[in-house]
Amino acid sequence: MKTDSSASPPELASHPEGVSTPAVQPRTLRWWPAACLVVLMFLLRMIPALVESPSLPVIFASFLGPAVAGVLILVWWVTFSRSSIRERLLGALLTIAMIGISITLLHPSLANMNAIMYVVPYGAGAFAVSLCLLAAQPKWRLPVALGAVALTLGYWDSLQSAGVDGTFQPELSWRWIPTAEERYLQTVASKAAETASPAPSEKILLADAAWPAFRGAARDGRQPGIVLKSNWEETPPKSLWKKPIGPGWSSFSVAGNRLFTQEQRGEEEAVVCLNATTGETIWATTYPSRFWEAVAGAGPRATPTIADEGLFALGANGVLLALDPVTGTKRWTRDLQQDAGRKPPMWGFASSPLVVQGLVIVHAGGAENKGVLAYRAADGELAWSVPSGDHSYSSAQLASFDGVSGLLMSTNVGLQFLDVADGHTIWEHRWAGDNYRALQPLVVGNSAFIATSLGLGTRKVTACQKGDQWEVTEDWTSRDLKPDFNDFVEYQNYLYGFDGNIFTCVSLETGKRAWKRGRYGNGQVLLLPDAGQLLVTSETGEVVLLKADPAKPVELARIPAIEGKTWNHPVLIGSKLYLRNAEMAACYELALDHLPEQQSQSVVQHGN
Repeated sequence: MKTDSSASPPELASHPEGVSTPAVQPRTLRWWPAACLVVLMFLLRMIPALVESPSLPVIFASFLGPAVAGVLILVWWVTFSRSSIRERLLGALLTIAMIGISITLLHPSLANMNAIMYVVPYGAGAFAVSLCLLAAQPKWRLPVALGAVALTLGYWDSLQSAGVDGTFQPELSWRWIPTAEERYLQTVASKAAETASPAPSEKILLADAAWPAFRGAARDGRQPGIVLKSNWEETPPKSLWKKPIGPGWSSFSVAGNRLFTQEQRGEEEAVVCLNATTGETIWATTYPSRFWEAVAGAGPRATPTIADEGLFALGANGVLLALDPVTGTKRWTRDLQQDAGRKPPMWGFASSPLVVQGLVIVHAGGAENKGVLAYRAADGELAWSVPSGDHSYSSAQLASFDGVSGLLMSTNVGLQFLDVADGHTIWEHRWAGDNYRALQPLVVGNSAFIATSLGLGTRKVTACQKGDQWEVTEDWTSRDLKPDFNDFVEYQNYLYGFDGNIFTCVSLETGKRAWKRGRYGNGQVLLLPDAGQLLVTSETGEVVLLKADPAKPVELARIPAIEGKTWNHPVLIGSKLYLRNAEMAACYELALDHLPEQQSQSVVQHGN
């Protein structure tokens, strides 16, 4: 029988020259480039947790690098993966479409930059991991990979963010669970206007203020006259009250039996007066304003200031208020966005007002001469304004060098020493940088210590007057003390503070490290100089008592105090320790070992 030479077995294909070859079969994927990109993505994401005091470029690499790796995974898929054309087109188009849909469905707290940081890399990563695991399974690899992408993106769409911790790791929760702010707003609504009715003759003056401003009257985080008992097992701190509070990174100012702070209440910012004995609200003054950003979340950043002229507070969007501290009644209001001609900086306006010589002084960072603004405390009219750096999360403070008093301001440009009366520059030290500056300058004698965030360290400068001229010299710059937004203190010629998120001690004279130990996260520290004690609040809400000893770290006691991320500065008045974060305010009574008579009288008055 004659056979049909044109027929070929199913597994053979006709070659142009008549030679039969096997049909092209789906091939195993070239998976190793994708695996390398996934590993790179993971390492980039872990940089802030693995690297001590990462620099700004390293931080950006951690934020944006995984997204770039995610894009490269898609490039690998459509070019070097050995997948079929159909697989390439279908996989790439559906993955991109799902990522786009997921971004539109994200909770608002995870939008914008968070979408780039999380949705793109995690979606692409799920796609790559599935393909690597099923590289030799052509029937299942693409469907499984697309399913993994859908599940991963669905997970991110079910979350909301409360910001990040000190190592830039996200704080996430399910989006259907009420946030601490939402729960707090329910309690505020249920209590409505629970306010005290102070006597008309009552008046609060600066003389009544045991802690009138951010970090105290001198902004140095020192509270003299107190010695705490160090054995907290024998005399444990006593919790007097805990109350929910709105978001915000304000500390407390204290006068008599009143605590003043700031918080966010939905679409309004609030300046709040609390009863120091009970934690109950005496009054709250609100105004339309809401500032939110992805790192710290919502709420004001500054702390109210008590003065003879009233109570002064600055909101994160730049609303500056003068209030009656007794009733909370507004006396005048200014808008820094309008006065300085600028939008809020990345993390909001954070300048706690300085009130001196009848002026209310804040940093605004506007162009030309709109950097530092001084308003008349009586009526809010602008008295003077001078150039300054375009961003700072520090606050103006009083200082004295060679017997000359003035206004000290730390910004991204460096350090300014200004005349209070008209703002003219007495002297300045240039230390420009792209990183933010959030710490208060620390003044010891004629020297000032300034710090720059994200691993650049601390600098000591000394200012001396030579005739009519000022000589400002750099004594040292040290990376042994690299605080971020955590202020440091000085005791007996040593500095104590945070090197990254680890507590450390360095020499005031040389900047060299004496010791480094104590993982308290990005917390804060308060100095008790008469006791040689350091009261540290950890990032997780613990209170730690340390001995200020340059020879070695000595932890005396520790208790868990409040829950949640705690970046706010603590305040100690007599035996009462006041704490707060973005969720809770609390008061603890600490056992005193010694209390001078003058301080005792202040405490008795404070408790009435």
